[in-house]
Amino acid sequence: MKISFVIPVFRNEGSIIPTYEVLCSLLTKLSADYEFVFVNDGSDDGSMAQLLSLHENDTKVKVLSFSRNFGQVAAVIAGLKEVTGDAVVVMSADLQEPIALIEDMVAKWQAGNDIVICHRIDREDGFIANNTSRIFYKMMQYANPTMPKGGFDFVLIGRKPLEALNQLDERNRFFQGDILWLGFSTVFIPYSRLKRTIGKSQWTLSKKLKYFIDGLLNTSYIPIRLISLLGMCFSVIGFLYALVIVYNRIINNTPFVGWAPIMITLLIIGGLIMLMLGIIGEYVWRTYDETRKRPLYIIKDKFSKNEESH
Repeated sequence: MKISFVIPVFRNEGSIIPTYEVLCSLLTKLSADYEFVFVNDGSDDGSMAQLLSLHENDTKVKVLSFSRNFGQVAAVIAGLKEVTGDAVVVMSADLQEPIALIEDMVAKWQAGNDIVICHRIDREDGFIANNTSRIFYKMMQYANPTMPKGGFDFVLIGRKPLEALNQLDERNRFFQGDILWLGFSTVFIPYSRLKRTIGKSQWTLSKKLKYFIDGLLNTSYIPIRLISLLGMCFSVIGFLYALVIVYNRIINNTPFVGWAPIMITLLIIGGLIMLMLGIIGEYVWRTYDETRKRPLYIIKDKFSKNEESH
């Protein structure tokens, strides 16, 4: 049995070595063969130097280095294409996931489950981080009912679903949605996300917003159907209101008066049209982005046991 670990790295200078040491300590209990695939996502601190140090001292450590920052999802996807294990564990390098859960994840995988997902039911983060995450995944549950409460980043994937996942060739990926979409047997393990003690989160509000839009548009038809529903509702309302005006003018000889109602109606309809155009624009951009066929990431350097490129 061989377990691979894919660990994206972006400005994790202080937590890379502690993460590696804790994992190595756990793996001695599992008595399993292993490999680490660290993906340096354009870090501009000392992360790469630490990764190279680990590679020099442990031949089971592979290091991929991007030419620039392409994002956490791209780093994970790149790592998944490099692993050779019977199962792969995807995790972060910030020590916020309980490493001890890996033993339980492996046991559930050996029991016949193809995918083991550890999902967050609580997190020891700040007020803003807690609430934005709660809102994000609550909305994701409407778009994708199989999404567990609190979402997940800590997951074990067996070889068969991994091969299926690696066949997906898309940009603007929503990683959690892709895993749930595969349809393989999945088991969930709840956990409380630990407080970050080393470094600072690089998961900014703009990145969260981008990922939320990707998740909403990639896993659901809700936005485009909402446009159709709103258009239909306002068309019906407008038609009924027109009938009321015509009826009052012909039957009651009541002229339509009022500047304010006209302006309110125009502003509401104008705002809705701009919103609808924005949503349609997101779909159009994603279609255009796919047709360009640009790579999701660019690997600048690769360091592994069998090959090294610079």
